[in-house]
Amino acid sequence: MAPGSAPGKRTKVISTGNVEIDKKLGGGIPVGSMTLVEGESDSGKSVLTQQFIWGSLFSEFLVTLYTTENTVKSFLRQMDSLNLDVSDFLLLTKLRIFPIQASLYQLSANDVLTILLDHADTLSDTSLVVVDSLTSFVTHSSIEETMTYFESCKQLCDRGISVVNVVNSYAFSEAGQARVRSISDAHLRLRTEQVGDMLVKVLEVAKVRGAELATGNIITFDVEPMLGMRII
Repeated sequence: MAPGSAPGKRTKVISTGNVEIDKKLGGGIPVGSMTLVEGESDSGKSVLTQQFIWGSLFSEFLVTLYTTENTVKSFLRQMDSLNLDVSDFLLLTKLRIFPIQASLYQLSANDVLTILLDHADTLSDTSLVVVDSLTSFVTHSSIEETMTYFESCKQLCDRGISVVNVVNSYAFSEAGQARVRSISDAHLRLRTEQVGDMLVKVLEVAKVRGAELATGNIITFDVEPMLGMRII
C-alpha cells in the first residue's frame, strides 16, 4: 500500500488513495465528473491517472482503462513499480484494461473515438472510465469531432459514470483547448519545473466543480520507484 493512502469503503468521490493529494483536490473528484488531465510529455499525467485507478479500486469502484500507452502486462508492471499492485483486481474483473490495437490506427481518428465510446456505453456496471491517452486521435480530429467526443463523455457522466481523459496540451488548438477545458468538470494541468538542481513535476488544480472542500492550487511532487507520487 502506498504511503499516505487510505483504502476504504465506496465513497462519493474518485480518490487517488493518497490523503495529501486528495486534500489538494478538495477531497477528491466528485463521482459523475468528466476530468481532463492535461500536460506536457513526462509531466506525470499517467502516474496521476494510475493513482486515480488505484484509489478507485480500493473504494470498491469498477474501473475500465483504454490505453494507447501500455499493454496489459506493461501496465501491471508499471503499477507494481509504483507499489500500486492491482493484479488481484484484474483477476476479479474489477479492473478491465483494453489496449487500443494498432489496427485501429488505420481508421480515422473520429472513427476510433466513436468505437471507444460505443464500447464504453455497453459497460453498464463500470464506475470509472479512463482514456490514456487521447493525444494521437485528437491531433488528427477537427474541433467539432473532438467536442462531439467530449459531449458524449458527458452523457456517460449523466449516468453516474466518471470519465478521466488524458491528453498532451499540444494536441489542441488554442480555441479547442479553451472549449475542452470549459466542458470538463475537473481540469488538472501538469508540467515540469526546475527547482534548484532538481527537476520536479507540478500539478495545478485548475478546477474541480462540486468539490466538497476548498481545492489547493499547486502540488509539487516527484515519482519514486516503489513509493509512487511523493509530495515535495
